[in-house]
Amino acid sequence: MENADLVEMTITGVHEGETRDGYREVTLSTTRGDVECRYYPAGDAQKAVVFVGGIGGDFDTPARGLYPLLCGELAREGIAALRVRFRHPTVLEEATLDVLAGLTFLDGEGIDVSALVGHSFGGAVVIQAAALDEEVRTVVTLATQSYGAAPVSLLGPRCSILLIHGTGDTTLPPSCSEQLYNQAREPKELIIFEGARHGLDEKAEEVHHVTLQWLVEELEGNST
Repeated sequence: MENADLVEMTITGVHEGETRDGYREVTLSTTRGDVECRYYPAGDAQKAVVFVGGIGGDFDTPARGLYPLLCGELAREGIAALRVRFRHPTVLEEATLDVLAGLTFLDGEGIDVSALVGHSFGGAVVIQAAALDEEVRTVVTLATQSYGAAPVSLLGPRCSILLIHGTGDTTLPPSCSEQLYNQAREPKELIIFEGARHGLDEKAEEVHHVTLQWLVEELEGNST
């Protein structure tokens, strides 16, 4: 899919639900269906990170609960977070629209700059979304697919990218991330963890450390 092929989706309403475990349930009503989110506010934050999973759908997370852990830590750094549940977790175009809807919601929350994090299928999704939204300053992909990720060449230098993969990934080989790294412009970084499989559980602590450090440093470097 080329990002020029995206169809239009408009948010028609925002509905807030219960607050639990540090996040607020948020449903974005759109012209293409409801997008369910978990919003982790951080005071008067002007920066935020959007997290998405893969084709498993729901609010899935790699690396032994990486996403909720990072959301709590980012809040303490003054960075808000939003986890987005795909309406159609196997359809790249629709999933990209979900992320763009989440970014529009964050705009309304006073967020000026954002980062995107995606696992597997979600890696291609966040690359697509970052190419379309100029307020995205960095992308982190975790065991990403390469299909649908051609817009990676459009990100730099405005938007940096960190690609993380494992040598033991039999679902999507590390060559997927290597290919995208070669296509990307600076600033970019590629980290390959020895022995880590597709979910990156074997190197969860290391993935957590490098992802948190990257997000904080990249967003702090884009203060407004």
